[in-house]
Amino acid sequence: QVQLVESGGGLVQPGGSLRLSCAASGSIVSINVMGWYRQAPGNQRELVASITRSGNTNFADSVKGRFTISRDNAKNTVYLQMNSVKPEDTAVYYCNADILQRLRGGQLSKNDYWGQGTQVTVSS
Repeated sequence: QVQLVESGGGLVQPGGSLRLSCAASGSIVSINVMGWYRQAPGNQRELVASITRSGNTNFADSVKGRFTISRDNAKNTVYLQMNSVKPEDTAVYYCNADILQRLRGGQLSKNDYWGQGTQVTVSS
């Protein structure tokens, strides 16, 4: 089975930096888009940033100029570099990936996977 594991969350002061990582594991054939979403209490989940396999990126307006998304295809890992963080960035951050995997019987299956989430708290 494919699994996404996030790491790097925690407490950070306003203006500080944090780097989130998400590693995918399993019988992976390829990964198309990988992205980061976040959800604060009482709010709906929103896209923070996404990146294609070739490196094309997309950012929410609220994080443009502050966050950077990157990926290491050899490691099936996506990163979110969070700089100049604000209290409004406080949320649970979820990794998402569109993955083509090979099943036990040899069949290919394409699915949208989510990580368990990692808490980011921006506070002084």
